[in-house]
Amino acid sequence: MSNRLSLATSPYLLQHADNPIDWWEWSDEAFAEAQRRDVPIMLSVGYAACHWCHVMAHESFEDPATAAEVNANFVAIKVDREERPDIDAVYMAATQAMTGQGGWPMTCFLTPIGEPFHCGTYYPPTSRHGMPGFRQLLDAVTRAWTEDGERVRGAAADIASRLAGSATAELPSAVVGESVLDDAVATLAGDVDATFGGFGGAPKFPPSMVLEFLLRHYERTGSAPALRLVELTCERMARGGIYDQLGGGFARYSVDVQWVVPHFEKMLYDNALLLRVYAHLARRTRSPLARRVAEETAEFLLRDLRTAEGGFASALDADTNGVEGLTYAWTPAQLAEVLTPADAAWAAELFEVTAQGTFEHGSSTLQLPADPDDPERWERLRTVLFAARSTRPQPGRDDKVITAWNGMAIQALAEAGAAFGRLDWVVAAGAAADLLLDLHVVEGRVRRSSRDGTVGTAAGVLEDHAYLADALLALHQATGDPERLAAATRILDLALARFADRPGTFFDTADDAEALLHRPREFTDNATPSGASALCNALLTASVLAEPEAGARYREAAEAGLATVGGIAGKHPRFAGHWLTAAEAMVSGPLQVALVGPVGDPEREALLAQARLLAPGGAVVVPGEPDAAGVPLLAGRPLIGSRPAAYVCRGFVCDLPATTPTDLAAQLAR
Repeated sequence: MSNRLSLATSPYLLQHADNPIDWWEWSDEAFAEAQRRDVPIMLSVGYAACHWCHVMAHESFEDPATAAEVNANFVAIKVDREERPDIDAVYMAATQAMTGQGGWPMTCFLTPIGEPFHCGTYYPPTSRHGMPGFRQLLDAVTRAWTEDGERVRGAAADIASRLAGSATAELPSAVVGESVLDDAVATLAGDVDATFGGFGGAPKFPPSMVLEFLLRHYERTGSAPALRLVELTCERMARGGIYDQLGGGFARYSVDVQWVVPHFEKMLYDNALLLRVYAHLARRTRSPLARRVAEETAEFLLRDLRTAEGGFASALDADTNGVEGLTYAWTPAQLAEVLTPADAAWAAELFEVTAQGTFEHGSSTLQLPADPDDPERWERLRTVLFAARSTRPQPGRDDKVITAWNGMAIQALAEAGAAFGRLDWVVAAGAAADLLLDLHVVEGRVRRSSRDGTVGTAAGVLEDHAYLADALLALHQATGDPERLAAATRILDLALARFADRPGTFFDTADDAEALLHRPREFTDNATPSGASALCNALLTASVLAEPEAGARYREAAEAGLATVGGIAGKHPRFAGHWLTAAEAMVSGPLQVALVGPVGDPEREALLAQARLLAPGGAVVVPGEPDAAGVPLLAGRPLIGSRPAAYVCRGFVCDLPATTPTDLAAQLAR
């Protein structure tokens, strides 16, 4: 018999709709029920592609005896962290404060007014490895509530008060200037895994934002160490098992330091951010490997994550039929089933598929330690193996469309499409943007997500506004469409009006959002950019694209935002990568290239291709007719003797108009 979650739109909640637990969605009614019964709330937070969420569901939430205990003594609330990042942020802060770590599934026990008194993550069904069993934990919480409820309520109120105080704490402010950027590079050089790239130990995550910063730093300064860090990490990731050698796209992280064995879920945000990095690296260094990975990652987004409505789904699951890696791993025997003996032996050596295996049960993840000596043969075998893999059971897809993550994908496809001359990528990005504007913007306000063409009720958070604006700004540059710029500035004005606190600081929820224990606010970049750093990047880009008055206001807000992290950016750059990308662009101007001329004119197209090839990351490049309506960057910039021209400016200083690609290249190289 289905529970209340059968009416949910979230794929994650729907995964639990047949549990014997009497789940509630997060709602006033659920809290009222807990108060009526005077029982604590068991809050479970996860997401659809989460492996250990599936494990805990199978072990505990599907167990009738466990469900009976939960139903008797708790009100159980299930939350999709991707649909409600605000709720997740509030209770993740509590979990980390209580345990020193966090993760998903997140399991919190709350008073009937939502104050946490015990938090953790995954619990096994019975005690093991030093972890209490889930039933044991339920018994302990129930006893504490019934026998010492007053003390529990008092402790929960104290925890809630301290969390609220931490949420409003200020970071030391300082300008993120050139010395801070140099310090950040030096710190990263000291932290890098010099053999395998990346930072830190296992599990190792793709450091996309840090790599983008290092590339921009190299472009501005010519720093060879910065470029080496990028090239090492990008190559090692691209040749490892974390990258899908057959279908393109990256898994969320590697369980080892060598990038061999991935945690197999594929997230939209990772692939969007990494598409930008590899496209940028390919544009800057002409690396064939970076170009190939960028192209294959874009094709993965379009093939496997695009929805019927034109948006992009959130993720592919870590598991297939409950088994990690079932779709992706290979044995020598499986290669032999679909290839000739000679081809199977060659593929096994090429992809490091061994009899012992690099993964589980003698299977191997596919790696590509070196480029094949026969590219045509490799491409043929890759096509055959991908077709064979497609006949296997496939991982589930979380097909909700999240505004922020779609914004990342739109920006990446628009930028890479413009740089590589892939109009189809730009068109796909435009279709996704239309979906967000038409469906996710309701009565002038941004919603967080939709599914199957139906918008959800959850309000958009700061990152949704920031990345929607940034996506529209990227499309404006790729197409010259003034409507994209106008829509972006409307979203930015909304964000400044609804999310700002003191100058430079922003809450993650709007001023009229649902009141939680406290109003969440995140400074640091983690798996995705913080909402504040994403907004800072969008504001900075808009500052040189919008009308001068609005541009000055955006610039001032971006400068104030960067100053709030000046005390940590140079010392802890791994958690400020997206902030640092904005700082690099700010130090560079951002550089602006206004390119005027008739669409299709060969001279204009040659100038535009040169600008998109050579302009550094963070620069803006806008094509269009002279004095095109609604495009301030083109105002007062005429043709030169009836010829198309490029106007290169840094801040308020402009070079003479360039009318040849050679002249433009010389100006951009300064």
